[in-house]
Amino acid sequence: MNKRQRSARVVGSKVRYWLLMAASPLLAHSGLAAEDQSTASASELEEVVVTGIRASIQSSIESKREAPVVSDVLSADDIGDLPALSIGEAIETIAGAATHREKGGASEIAVRGLGPFLGATTFNGREATNGSGDRSVNFSMFPSELINTVAIYKSQQANFVEGGVAGIIDMQTVRPLTFGRQRLQGEVRGIYQGYDDRLEDGNDLGWRGTLNYIDQFDIGSLGQIGVSIGVQRGQSNNPEEMYSASSTWAACRGDQPVATTSNCAQVTPESFATGATPPGTPYYLTTGSRAFTQFNEHDDREAAFVAIEWQPVDDVVVNLDYQNSTYEFTEERNTLNLSETMRGYGSSAVFDDRGVLLSYSGNSTLESTPLYRNQIEEYEGGGLNVAWDVTDRLNVALDYGVSDTYRSRMDREVRLRSNATDIYGQPVAGVINGQRVGYTFDATSGYFPTITIDPRFDVNDADNFSAAARLRRTEQVRNDEIEAGRLDFTLQMADTGITQLQVGSRLAEHKFYDINQDRREYNITAAADIAAANLACRNSRFPQDDFLSDVDGGQPISSWATFDALCLFNSFLGTQDPGRTDDTRDIGNRDVTEESKAAYVMATFATEVGALPLSGNFGVRYVETDVESIGLRSALDVVTNPDGSIRLVDSGEFQSQRFESGTEKWLPSFNIAADVSDRLKVRLGLFRAMSRPDPEDLGAGRTFDVDPTVSYATVAEAIQNVTATGNPALEPLMSWNIDLSTEFYLNSDSLFSAGLFYKQFQGGFENVVVNETYVIGGQNVTVPVVLTQTSDDESEIYGVELTGAYRFSMLPAPFDGLGVKASYSYAESTFETEDLRLGDQQDAFTGVIQPGLIDPVDIFGLSKHVASGSVYYEIGPVSLQLIGKYRSSYFQQFVGAAAQNRVVRNATVIDFRASYRVTESLSLSLEGSNLNNEARVEDMPIPGSVREVHVYGPRYYLGARYRF
Repeated sequence: MNKRQRSARVVGSKVRYWLLMAASPLLAHSGLAAEDQSTASASELEEVVVTGIRASIQSSIESKREAPVVSDVLSADDIGDLPALSIGEAIETIAGAATHREKGGASEIAVRGLGPFLGATTFNGREATNGSGDRSVNFSMFPSELINTVAIYKSQQANFVEGGVAGIIDMQTVRPLTFGRQRLQGEVRGIYQGYDDRLEDGNDLGWRGTLNYIDQFDIGSLGQIGVSIGVQRGQSNNPEEMYSASSTWAACRGDQPVATTSNCAQVTPESFATGATPPGTPYYLTTGSRAFTQFNEHDDREAAFVAIEWQPVDDVVVNLDYQNSTYEFTEERNTLNLSETMRGYGSSAVFDDRGVLLSYSGNSTLESTPLYRNQIEEYEGGGLNVAWDVTDRLNVALDYGVSDTYRSRMDREVRLRSNATDIYGQPVAGVINGQRVGYTFDATSGYFPTITIDPRFDVNDADNFSAAARLRRTEQVRNDEIEAGRLDFTLQMADTGITQLQVGSRLAEHKFYDINQDRREYNITAAADIAAANLACRNSRFPQDDFLSDVDGGQPISSWATFDALCLFNSFLGTQDPGRTDDTRDIGNRDVTEESKAAYVMATFATEVGALPLSGNFGVRYVETDVESIGLRSALDVVTNPDGSIRLVDSGEFQSQRFESGTEKWLPSFNIAADVSDRLKVRLGLFRAMSRPDPEDLGAGRTFDVDPTVSYATVAEAIQNVTATGNPALEPLMSWNIDLSTEFYLNSDSLFSAGLFYKQFQGGFENVVVNETYVIGGQNVTVPVVLTQTSDDESEIYGVELTGAYRFSMLPAPFDGLGVKASYSYAESTFETEDLRLGDQQDAFTGVIQPGLIDPVDIFGLSKHVASGSVYYEIGPVSLQLIGKYRSSYFQQFVGAAAQNRVVRNATVIDFRASYRVTESLSLSLEGSNLNNEARVEDMPIPGSVREVHVYGPRYYLGARYRF
């Protein structure tokens, strides 16, 4: 089924539900991601008028002041006025929020030092899906020009959708009747990537075009109806340069030389514990491969957001909204890979007292490896909602919504290796041990290492890559879908005391399915075939100039022989795409259904103690979650020997199996705000929160390790080991939370706030032994399986947030247009994440812990220091803003893989925005991101041991917008 057929199927299946159900996305009188939706409260969030940087800051200040919970909001009353190039970049200007950068742009969001797996994201109040297999959201799927409000709710209340220990990020689109104006607006931006001029075959300029239309109509006896339509289409290019190493790292003995023909001798926590490695033995950290990659990406994006708001009578409002966003890209990678970098060190290894490898000499096979990637991701969501004021005191809201994400990633990769002879059979200088080449490694200057290939081997001569051709076609497909409906009742009680009572319920079904890794592999050894393909598919020159010339430290390899991946596929196989395998079933595939039921009751209050006004809410939410996970396991045949013993033989087939589990949780909350004066407000929030495990961690696949040559007395004895792809019984992480905030509102332009937060939660995961029962050979067999489960250990996160905004309006003109905005967050944690291979190792059967070789890292996503600041100047038609963003180092977990610890280093990024209003309708803009060309540098498995360096270059945007 192609993308368009699939889209039509999904749309058709959803529309019939939208015609039956109704919704209330947010607790809108404060702009919160909650389940209550009264017509009156909905308008309050969007009455803030924002027309520039100053007005955007004013609306953020007002929204923060009016909210009953600790929150920060960026909003724009007019379409396309959200002050950011992307939603991710908008969010990272909010106090306590930090982003992980991919392809030079903001992607995953960490709130208050907690990674995206502990947060929740909603779109128009509904849970949003993604194609990654976790619960984070790909914010690049949502054009900033089509979104009017982005908010982070850091403390919680009973009518919030559960799922965010860290907080809830909510994105909202405009409501056309509430907008109240006719608008037709077009905007075009040209995009220039700073590294484009390095490419031999330069990219065309990128572009992004947006068209918005909003109108309202009086339809007589049928009431009023408003329509909002926003569409966007764009193409861009993203050249990138990278140095990388394998994601598997080992510790090698530093007191023994490494032979030219072998790898270093490894040490492990177990070898020290058992005495196999003498105490005090020095060791260094190294990896099995190192590579340089040059690549160019071509993006194609399109999005359409539609909203219809209908008010048939004064006390009924109906909202229908729909979003579709498609992101497709192709990527051409050229990699020079040193595939054996633990080999042949001799006694040359130099390392520091922490084991960071500083320099050595070795030998390795060299590989020129072109890759062609094609990925398509489609997000589709929306819903229908109705809010009905039954009486002056009672409001009823009904909601149904859908969010669906489909992602397919296909790679076609070809490897050509160095060899003792070239494609013509002539000896190649510098090759030793059949196919290996000597090199040196030096990481003593800056963060970037110098790798120098033996100059006798010409790495730019394509003739020298003449051996062991390998072709791989891999494809991963993921589908993530959430359907949810809810019903809410709001009863106005009195002007003081308990002013409002809310009760409601929500039903949701979350389905996740993936083809984990469909792979075809072909190994070509015929010299004539390799020579013919090499000649036909080599590139005449390296694709770019100045490769990795902007890195700090050593000198990179600047060029090598490259090839066209699709041409090689065609030359070897007669086709550019051999297609999927005939059978895509795999033990790694996941099929997970998560059903949740929730109910809540919440009271809102307002009172005075003496002359001190107090307001807030208290309530409780009950959440029941049921998980069904279907997976595959190895099918086994039981062979009975003449002596009555048995053997187990893998039949080569699969057997389906189903696991079920469930949890029940209570989430109480209490929020209170004191208006100490007209300018000073103090808040306190106490609440319990939960974050469910990622869908990909709930897999039910099982691999049985058996030896068919050995006989056993029973089937259970014959099963030596069972490897699990996930644990369907994995429980949510729970936390108790305290928020204390003091906010001083000097005027509509100026705010100073300080907040303290504390979170105590179950501290992560541990491996345990669980007995599982299977039917094998017609009999029930119970065997121990090692699974990951939520631990009972408690961890803490605590920190402080500071926010300030000030406009220097007291200065004489024209300096009165100058203003500043800044935020800073500091967080500490007692959480520890041990390295998978080299950290503390706990025996799942005995519980004994063997001390690790390296220190643990913090919780996923935690940066101790996060800061953002901007200086802006607005006067008349001119608007200027300089923005700086800083994030200290943090642990970045690999998604969907049991990998070792990876730490991203400190980074500072500088952006700039300028606009000029030519007329009331026409405005011009110039924007730049990553102007300082900040690299993303990753260490593994400890800080200081460089694993990866990404360099993107700056990007520039020149735009024109016309409003009718």
